[in-house]
Amino acid sequence: MNKDSGAYARAGVDLNAGRRATELMKAAVQATYTPEVLAGIGSFGGLFSASRLKEMSDPVLVASTDGVGTKTRVAARLNRWDTVGHDIVNHCINDILVQGARPLFFLDYVASSVLDPEQTATIVRGVAAACQVAGCALLGGETAEMPGVYGEGEIDIVGTIVGVLDRPELIDGSAIEEGDHILALPSSGLHTNGFSLARAVLADENWVEPREELGRESIGDALLRPHRSYLPLINRLQEARMPIHGMAHITGGGIVENLPRILPAGCAAAIRRDSWTIPPIFHLIQKLGGVEEAEMTRVFNLGLGLLLVLPAGAVSLAQRILGDELLAVGQIEKGRPEVRFV
Repeated sequence: MNKDSGAYARAGVDLNAGRRATELMKAAVQATYTPEVLAGIGSFGGLFSASRLKEMSDPVLVASTDGVGTKTRVAARLNRWDTVGHDIVNHCINDILVQGARPLFFLDYVASSVLDPEQTATIVRGVAAACQVAGCALLGGETAEMPGVYGEGEIDIVGTIVGVLDRPELIDGSAIEEGDHILALPSSGLHTNGFSLARAVLADENWVEPREELGRESIGDALLRPHRSYLPLINRLQEARMPIHGMAHITGGGIVENLPRILPAGCAAAIRRDSWTIPPIFHLIQKLGGVEEAEMTRVFNLGLGLLLVLPAGAVSLAQRILGDELLAVGQIEKGRPEVRFV
C-alpha cells in the first residue's frame, strides 16, 4: 500500500498505515471472540453480552488498567515485538485474578510517533494470542500515531481488562489469620517491572550473546521473557475447592509493597529468604549496578510472581496439585501489616 501523501501525512500521520495495521491484525483479533462478543473490530464500541452473569448469585465486575512500561525499550533495542503483547494481557489477568475474577474481555492501546503496520500488528497478534489462551475476548482497542507526543522510535503499550466474579467467591485477604502459610508461584523473570533500572545497569552489555552466569541465555532473552499468567494454576487449585485466603501479584514495589496490600490489621508476613532460588538475571543486575538488597526487594519480584496465603491444613493438598510449581516461602504472624524477611 502506498504511503499517504496528503496534508495529514505531512503533519506526521499516515492514514494508510493505520488501515494496513488493522488488516494485518484482524484475523488474530477475531480468533479471540467468544460467543458473548456481539460486535468487535470495526465497531465504534465493542459489544459483549452479559447474559452469562445471570448464572451468578451476585456478579461483580472487576477491572484493571496497566502498561508494560519501559520494557518496550528492550523490545526496540532488539527489534523483537512478539512478546510484549503477551506481557500486557498476562499482567492484567493476574491483577484481577488475585481477587478471584476471571477475564471477560480486554482492550489494548498501542501508540507511537510513527506507525509501523507490521510492528503494531505483531504486538497486537501477541495480545490476541494471550487472550485466546485465557479465553478472553480482545473486544477492541486503539492504535494511535502521535508525532510530537511520543519521540522518534518510542512506543507505548497499555491494556484494560474487565472480568467477573460471584461475590461469595471474592478473595480480599479478610480471611487471612495468624498461622496461615504463604506460598509462591515462580515468576518467569522481571515480568513488566523494574526495566528502567535494568536497562540503565545493563546498557553497555552485549544483549545477544549467551552468558555463562545466565545459564547460556542472553540478556535480551532474559529481559524479554513474557510476563507469566497464573490463571491455569489457580484454576486447578480452585477446581479442588482450595480455601485461598489471599493472593498478591508481585509487580512494581516488589514483595515488600504488594503483599501488605492484602494483609488485615494484626497480621504480618514473615518471608524466609532461603526458601527460593533467585533467578540469575536479578543477581547480574544487582552486581553490575551495585544495587542495595533493600532496593532490589522493592523494585523487582526476585523470582516470585504470585503469593498465595492458605490455611495450614490446605498446604499439603495444594502442593500435591501443583507440585514443584508451588514454593513454601513463609507464614503469617502477629503484627502490623508488613513483610519481614527472616
